[in-house]
Amino acid sequence: MNRLSGERATYLRHSAYQRIDWYPWSEEAFERAKAEDRPVFLSSGAIWCHWCHVMAKECFEDDEVIALLNANCINIKLDRDERPDIDRIYQKAVATMGAGGGWPLSVFLTPDKEPFFGGTYFPPEDGMGRPGFKKVIRTVVEFYKSRKGEISEYVQRLMEFLKPEAFAPEKVDGAYVDEGEAAILSEFDAQNGGFASAPKFPMPGALEFLMGRHFLTRSEATGYAVKKTLLAMAKGGFHDHLGGGFHRYSVDEAWAIPHFEKMADDNAWLLRNYSEAYGLFGHGYFRDVAEDIIRFVRDVLSDPEGGFFSSQDADVTPEDEGGYFTWSEEEFKKALNDEEYRILSLHLLHERGSMHHDRSKKVLSVAREPEEIARATGVDAERVRQIISAGKEKLLRARSGREAPLVDRTFYTSLNGMLVSAHLKASRSLGDEQARDAALRSLARILGTHVSRSELLHTEGVKALLDDYVHLIDACIAAYEVTGDLVYRARAGEFMEQCIARFWDKKGGGFFDTDYELAGVRLKGIEDIPHPSANSLAVINLLKLSYAPGGEQYYRYAQTALESFSLRAKDMGIHSGYFLRAVNDSFTMIRLHLETPPGSPLAKAALASPNPFITITYGEDRGLVTPCGRGSCYEAISSPEALRDFLGKPPRP
Repeated sequence: MNRLSGERATYLRHSAYQRIDWYPWSEEAFERAKAEDRPVFLSSGAIWCHWCHVMAKECFEDDEVIALLNANCINIKLDRDERPDIDRIYQKAVATMGAGGGWPLSVFLTPDKEPFFGGTYFPPEDGMGRPGFKKVIRTVVEFYKSRKGEISEYVQRLMEFLKPEAFAPEKVDGAYVDEGEAAILSEFDAQNGGFASAPKFPMPGALEFLMGRHFLTRSEATGYAVKKTLLAMAKGGFHDHLGGGFHRYSVDEAWAIPHFEKMADDNAWLLRNYSEAYGLFGHGYFRDVAEDIIRFVRDVLSDPEGGFFSSQDADVTPEDEGGYFTWSEEEFKKALNDEEYRILSLHLLHERGSMHHDRSKKVLSVAREPEEIARATGVDAERVRQIISAGKEKLLRARSGREAPLVDRTFYTSLNGMLVSAHLKASRSLGDEQARDAALRSLARILGTHVSRSELLHTEGVKALLDDYVHLIDACIAAYEVTGDLVYRARAGEFMEQCIARFWDKKGGGFFDTDYELAGVRLKGIEDIPHPSANSLAVINLLKLSYAPGGEQYYRYAQTALESFSLRAKDMGIHSGYFLRAVNDSFTMIRLHLETPPGSPLAKAALASPNPFITITYGEDRGLVTPCGRGSCYEAISSPEALRDFLGKPPRP
């Protein structure tokens, strides 16, 4: 009996046809496991996950696998987007076992929810350097039956290891930030852009930190690392050159071949990066990419009534990896006239984009720039740009005729908060009123549907986690800064009070991920994996709220969190990026007290400033802006020109 057909999560309903005796995550499943003394098999994945679909087809539709699981295990299917709190615990456990991490996550548990064996993708038979899943099931079941004492000892040690390590608090200073910047830059790939080696993730927290450092120090090396990375990502196959937006990550070092799923969180953070980079460097291409992301989110991930969906799947079928997004030369040529084909094949078709399973299929990436094509063909460069623009529109129309990958239309508070904040920041940098309106409409919807009796929800039927509170607070602060509406600031304060009450670690400082323990464990993290950590963003929110009337206590929480995580984050390199951003903000944040309406020229100058260290409060209209540091204020400013000049200079700590 498969129990998934009535579930809300798209991924669970997608598995409802399988003949495995699936349970959703529930006490009922674990009670049955205890009563029948069986191990629990937990399969965690997501609708956007290519290898989840591959394993589902290869294993969960295989008669022998079905029989083995149904006869020997209690089987639970989990949607990692719906329950990231559960997935995160077991991801950490499997990684600790030495089996890596990712999706699908395949982990065997005791009836007390304790993990004792796990991995990710398993083929049905031995292959690809991995044991076959049939062999895994038989071995695990036999081990569970015959060696319970060893399992008990092992899981006790494992779960103890998963508990957050206690570090002595340590103050942070300018040297801490300098060392952190140097550590991140030591991982910079000067040839390909990005950091470390394949697989390549964009690491938006580190990019945001480095942009802030460049604003302060005008370091050429730091600025170059940011620009090189943003340009390389945008010109590679990691970026969708037709439909806009970015895929999840690159499987190679040169950003040529992506994992094709397109996620709300990735695109939210990259929208922030490219919008900020446009303001900081004035590079028109960064503006184009930011507008490209906004267009993708509008066309694919937006509900017309407000609210943002969570993801677009990687594939239509597991057999055709990236098929919707890739092109054969014949398909490419058929969509264009001869002149367009000649120019666009030089611009977007390149051997480095060849798919590993079918080299005739290519991911589009920028192979040659218009000026280079103009020199090679003798066609005027402006004409080349016109041909490229018209040809890309034709290619997009042709692609739109294909069956598109599924879009998960679930609303998650955390993802909506990310996209609301990103759109509001983009509206300030780009002057995009439509992005502003879409963000405020979506924020209104989430505040209307995901707050029930003062209880914030992650999604329908699921309590909110730290990520939900932190990103919704960030969205409310961003909305207040853009509109001056005190309701948004009040909501941010209310949610922060709830966040502290539910998640604050009274002994060690910082915030836990959840307000409950699972198998005796409550996680508390600071690393960017790969998105900026919720604790780091929480610190930035606390710093901003500390400037509001009556908000002084939030500064103490921010400082306590920074000191509690400082030793842990010290050796994280690229994964400490957003924590370093929070540390930097604690030294350099400036409040602009606007005694002028949000639509005035003075307010517009403040909102459009590329200075990444400002936060905004509003007062009665006197035609002035007063910049304030933590302990003192500067002279009030009355003209937009003078304000732009003031904000264009690095703030004094």
